[in-house]
Amino acid sequence: MKLIRFGKIGEEKPGVLIQGKYYDVSEFVNDYDEQFFANNGLLHLSEIVHKVEHSLKEINTGERLGCPVQRPSKIICVGLNYAKHAKETNAAIPAEPILFFKSTTAIVGPNDQIIIPRDSVKTDWEVELAVVIEKKASYVNEVDAMNYVAGYCLHNDVSERAFQLEMGGTWDKGKGCDSFAPIGPWLVTKDEIPDPHQLRLWLRLNGEIVQDGNTDDLIFNIPFLVSYISKFMTLLPGDIISTGTPSGVGLGMNPPMYLKPGDRLELGIDGLGESKQKVVAYTA
Repeated sequence: MKLIRFGKIGEEKPGVLIQGKYYDVSEFVNDYDEQFFANNGLLHLSEIVHKVEHSLKEINTGERLGCPVQRPSKIICVGLNYAKHAKETNAAIPAEPILFFKSTTAIVGPNDQIIIPRDSVKTDWEVELAVVIEKKASYVNEVDAMNYVAGYCLHNDVSERAFQLEMGGTWDKGKGCDSFAPIGPWLVTKDEIPDPHQLRLWLRLNGEIVQDGNTDDLIFNIPFLVSYISKFMTLLPGDIISTGTPSGVGLGMNPPMYLKPGDRLELGIDGLGESKQKVVAYTA
């Protein structure tokens, strides 16, 4: 299945994508939140859609889409998890995953605007494969890890490099600014993605390809990451793990290049759809 959330900001309703058309399922599902996933919501939704598919209310495909997961408890990101990206930034291949958090207040819809923060001079882009957790996970064995995965989303891990790298402390301060987590358009259940480690992911800046990679370049794969992260924190249903970005970020260019108001981003991952974001300046 492909799950969507549609409507105005803060008023999104749950829906599904079937053969290129959007359908409203809010009559049957409250939202795609922690309780939905924890209570076997994907299975129940699949059964409902199978029974009533022909009577579902169709939604205009021009409707705004929100993040397909309603406010997860946390977004855990993995830094320098593509070998070629580590090389372009002159960083050593990590011996263990580098983890940081992205604020849930950074979450926006897949086609919403990206806001360059006040005092920012180095806002950057990062196309990433995001993993959505289906059930509570703590001290999970790697061999069982995929049993805890609900599916996958497209994520742009927008980053402010000066905040991240030049202001001391952890990376988090350059990762959680408002609008820095466009997620979607869909949550695609794992049964539709036979091998998440063989997916092309790409990003265009103003019509020009700047990132063009494949998840086969991941240093730490998805089962390892789920197991590893669950050693340090409990993953709750609906939580998101963003697995890192391939080469081609602005930081890695010579000279580095960063976003400016008016820029337009387009990005996508095989099977997970595409998103588009316009870049605007912060206004009080």
